[in-house]
Amino acid sequence: MIQVAVLGYGTVGSGVVEVIETNKADINKKAGEELNVKYILDLRDFPGDPYEEKVVHDYNVILNDPEVAIICETMGGLKPAYDFTRQALLAGKSVCTSNKELVANHGPELIQIAKDHHCNYLFEASVGGGIPIIRPLNYSLTAEKIDGITGILNGTTNYILTKMDKEGADFAEVLKEAQDKGYAERNPEADVEGYDACRKIAILSSLMCGKNVKYEDIYTEGITKISSADFKYAKQMNKSVKLLAMSRDTEDGFFAMVAPFMISKEHPLYSVSDVFNAVYVHGNMLGDSMYYGRGAGKLPTASAVVSDVVDCARHQGKTIMCFWDMENVKVADIADAKRKFFVRVNAGQREAAMEAFGSLAEVNVGFAEEFAFMTQVLSEKEFNEKIEKAGGCINRIRIMA
Repeated sequence: MIQVAVLGYGTVGSGVVEVIETNKADINKKAGEELNVKYILDLRDFPGDPYEEKVVHDYNVILNDPEVAIICETMGGLKPAYDFTRQALLAGKSVCTSNKELVANHGPELIQIAKDHHCNYLFEASVGGGIPIIRPLNYSLTAEKIDGITGILNGTTNYILTKMDKEGADFAEVLKEAQDKGYAERNPEADVEGYDACRKIAILSSLMCGKNVKYEDIYTEGITKISSADFKYAKQMNKSVKLLAMSRDTEDGFFAMVAPFMISKEHPLYSVSDVFNAVYVHGNMLGDSMYYGRGAGKLPTASAVVSDVVDCARHQGKTIMCFWDMENVKVADIADAKRKFFVRVNAGQREAAMEAFGSLAEVNVGFAEEFAFMTQVLSEKEFNEKIEKAGGCINRIRIMA
């Protein structure tokens, strides 16, 4: 019997226990050995909970128990999750986590510690909730040179943008509805400003190139400036607006960014709506593949954590290879990245915009007070120079090629 401990009995932690107990027969069969949740670490007590007798308040009880082989870290944040994880790995206990913040900040260090102590640090649930994407990048696509990843990696923002698209509502109105339904936090900054998606694309980018992509180096822009008017223009162009996290390994350098993009109906990511997530991967031999599903939520995320637990049970005393070295990747300035832009300016700037941009395609939805257009392919630097000459803009949204 393999003894498991769960750190944090919140949404995901309680989900982990539920998944293990509900699917016990199938999980044990796939693990090759019986799994048992021996401890649940939390500061709180849970009177009446079916597993209340497993709750402990002192991490050392878990750390010093030689029977505990696998720990599920579902606490979130950096402290004390980092210290607890590091101590567990140094003791030869494998750790499975859903903590994207910890993985993005300390992933290569913790992977190396696990390797040195013949155990595993697995983090399938840290990106895309229940969508299997870490494992495909590590195992299934090893014959590929992955040179591009584009993802819808945050369910909250995708839900908001979907509602704005379908109902013509404004951002503030839909955000409040998302908060009321529990899809958005009371403080939604990490989601709506793109920080959550940034950490996730940093993890995927690191696995893509085998080196460390620091999330602090990734250009990040949220959705707070997107309005219902932008969606009216998008519909006119047979497009929609999505918050995309992307990275590209090109001859000109390694580019990564998070920002709203207009995407056409022909693109597979166009149809990813509501709280669903998707990751679109390009390999030099396979071409395009996409991984789609529920990117968050109690049971989808817990399911991904438990899949890592099964992997650890199958590989006791052995380290599952993960190519993510500590060497930092130089992320190129997006100033050189080239694409088309959708732009809205005040009607009085029409002539200035036409003079600054030269060739452009007008987009008209009947707003007399505005002049909207699509540019030709420009670098970010060129666009910024031209829009400054035109006197600034109401908004601009990048267009996915």
